[in-house]
Amino acid sequence: MPAKAQKTQKTNRSRTVEVRRVYDPPEPADGARVLVDRLWPRGMAKGDERVADAEWCKDVAPSTELRKWYGHDEARFEEFAERYRAELAEGAPGAALEHLRELAADGPLTLLTATKEVPLSHTAVLLEALRKG
Repeated sequence: MPAKAQKTQKTNRSRTVEVRRVYDPPEPADGARVLVDRLWPRGMAKGDERVADAEWCKDVAPSTELRKWYGHDEARFEEFAERYRAELAEGAPGAALEHLRELAADGPLTLLTATKEVPLSHTAVLLEALRKG
């Protein structure tokens, strides 16, 4: 059975951006595939066929300090999202976000993550940022 995208959004440039788990096999419609987690996924070798064609863009992920503070505590998500947006507004994270925007402008973009709770993860904030363009 083909893996189903967790969430799909159209960017303001009418390109499709999806979030999928990195553990799912690639799909022909994925387009550019980018791992957006700061840490390499547990149990996955760097030569694994599921990530062989994926770029690893760890600069777009939340800082280690923010990630540890958040700890996927649902009660902290709104503050996490606010802090993460601030991180994405400058420096290396801002440049990495712009890189993702460029990839989305060129065609379909699939953001890969190891997280199980996509709506409560940094990928939900990334989708919003890409949508705002």
